[in-house]
Amino acid sequence: MTRESCRPIIVLGCPRSGTTLLQQMLHSHPGIAFPSETRFVHVAYERRHDFGDLEQEANRRALAEWITGGADTKFPVLDLDAARVVEEIVHGPPTLGSALAAVFRAYARRHGKPRWGDKRPSYFRRVPMLQRMFPDAQFVHLVRDGRDAVSSLMRMPWFKGDLYAAALTWREAVDTGRRLGERLGPDTFYEFRYEDLVAEPEDALKGLCAFLGEEYDPVMTQAYRHARQTVPSSRKWHLRTHEAPNTRQVGAWRDRMADWEADLVEHVLADRLRHHGYELTGVPRPAAAHLARFHRLATHRWRSRHAQAVRDRLAEAREPNPVVSRLTGPVPLPER
Repeated sequence: MTRESCRPIIVLGCPRSGTTLLQQMLHSHPGIAFPSETRFVHVAYERRHDFGDLEQEANRRALAEWITGGADTKFPVLDLDAARVVEEIVHGPPTLGSALAAVFRAYARRHGKPRWGDKRPSYFRRVPMLQRMFPDAQFVHLVRDGRDAVSSLMRMPWFKGDLYAAALTWREAVDTGRRLGERLGPDTFYEFRYEDLVAEPEDALKGLCAFLGEEYDPVMTQAYRHARQTVPSSRKWHLRTHEAPNTRQVGAWRDRMADWEADLVEHVLADRLRHHGYELTGVPRPAAAHLARFHRLATHRWRSRHAQAVRDRLAEAREPNPVVSRLTGPVPLPER
């Protein structure tokens, strides 16, 4: 077993970039357990001061019971024995990262796999948090044509923003990917395109597995068989994971966006689209009012992000415990 094959895997990407498809493919690998999206990692980190000194057993128990019983943590999607997970956290190392890792390791153990991963599209905004808790993690960034990602995001019932916010979200995600690639290096960060994943899934997954230190398994391209059982039909925006990989949604933005929308999105994302190998159509320059609105939002987001960074540094200084996970290495599996 290589060093890489023991490390947690974190999948990043702008929403509507194919990260759920990739999660299903990774979970199909015989050595990797990759659950559906949960909602306790970032919230637990933000609330870490509320749980107090985790050296105290009562505080570890309160944290564990919140993870397993909280109304919004989505713990039930893991289908784990909550009482057992609580006891593993209570009797585990007294750090937040250890408590969270214990949950994912329990999930991996249930599936008989030595390695775990996690994904939420919003994780691209929370990489420092993830690195603090899981410093040995490998990061995988999936990039999709920004025009397709934006046009798809605008159709989602849960997306509360507008076209300007959607375009800026994609831009922020790919900018994060660029910075991570420069800072983390090729053994920790890997980036590839959704279009390559659906057009040539075997080649794309072989490259990914080489980065992860895992043997490629052809079953990964048949993840749609698994998705039919694990992705509920009520989540209509994920139903394409029930299909074999295909390119039908590549270029769908041409039919989904009005002319002015396509003009704006391609213009404000042009340099980044070109950098990732996407062909531009040479649309007309957008109206000045649309550009001004986009840049106002970008400035507001930049200021908010920097203010949050200051708050994060202050919060780190007040932490009662280290947050780094002490649960590392392969997940121990029962003897067969």
